[in-house]
Amino acid sequence: MDPIRIPCIFLAASLATVISLPADAKEGKTEITIWKDVSKWAVEGQGWDPSELSARFDRLPAKAEKIVRKAVWGLSRHSAGISFRFNTDSTEIKIRHRVGGSRIAMAHMPATGVSGIDLYALDNGKWKWVDVTRPSSVDTTYTIDGIDPGMRTYMAYLPLYNSSTKVEIGVPNGATLQPVEPRKEKPIVFYGTSITHGACASRPGMAHPAILGRRLDLPVINLGFSGNGKMEAEVGALLTEIEAAVYVIDCLPNMNAYEVEKRTEPLVKQLREARPDTPIVLVEDRSYTNSWLFSSMRKRHAESRAALIRAFDSLVSSGVKNLYYIEGENLLGDDTEGATDGSHPNDLGFMRQADVFEPVLKKALGR
Repeated sequence: MDPIRIPCIFLAASLATVISLPADAKEGKTEITIWKDVSKWAVEGQGWDPSELSARFDRLPAKAEKIVRKAVWGLSRHSAGISFRFNTDSTEIKIRHRVGGSRIAMAHMPATGVSGIDLYALDNGKWKWVDVTRPSSVDTTYTIDGIDPGMRTYMAYLPLYNSSTKVEIGVPNGATLQPVEPRKEKPIVFYGTSITHGACASRPGMAHPAILGRRLDLPVINLGFSGNGKMEAEVGALLTEIEAAVYVIDCLPNMNAYEVEKRTEPLVKQLREARPDTPIVLVEDRSYTNSWLFSSMRKRHAESRAALIRAFDSLVSSGVKNLYYIEGENLLGDDTEGATDGSHPNDLGFMRQADVFEPVLKKALGR
């Protein structure tokens, strides 16, 4: 089917345009694709201005390289939680992207989640899934064609466990393609572990911060650092620079009870001093889905949760306001089916986790 032809609406001159000439094998003709460079667009999911970043799709500012541990800095180059929106009436959308790391997939997480770009569209006020790229190497070009005619707003999530070095959207010449400005509302800021980071979602839109962002219609900033969510003061100082709607602190899977006892109160007080009125949500660790069979796992959960409860009670007793708590026992459900490897949620687990988070976040947001 030929694309619908309407007068071409050009974007600002600052948007880089690349023209390619792919052959249309079906109709024996050549068609021009107009490519737009997303790095020139404003995106959601970052707490700092692009001028403060080392690379366009980083999650922490360039100065953080000298502030946080090396592992945290390296993981912050992953584009987890970063998204962009655009309007188009095209019946064909092409996505061309390059990731910075050679690890396209992991043993327990598919390439679509690790390195893919996940596309949604707005339908009668609700975000609905469209498609996800299927990378098999660092460079991917993916075509979605045969889309029903009509102008729509789309939202694309960048890869969870890889950096993004090039992201382009292409439509046939004559179709409309317009970037949508990021929302002005304050974001929900998540600070956590590999689970917050997105392991092991099948695609970027299925990590619970993304699910909650769609449900609550708010921007989100994902500061999950795989294996390195440890309530560190250096990260806390960076968090205070973000004017958040709510802070979600979900670090227990990477911490033992001693660390929880020593670091929870200082981190909350650090945030509260800088942001006196911003709600803060403390989250217990999810239960390992096979912990019913391992007493060592149950012991770890019990000890770290007890330490977090003591810290929460102490903070409340000392007068800290706008503090909320989420228990971890049933974050992934109670049927042992919510994780890929016992620890990291699968898509079912992420949906269940979002279900538990949602009412608490609504309360914190005054909804």
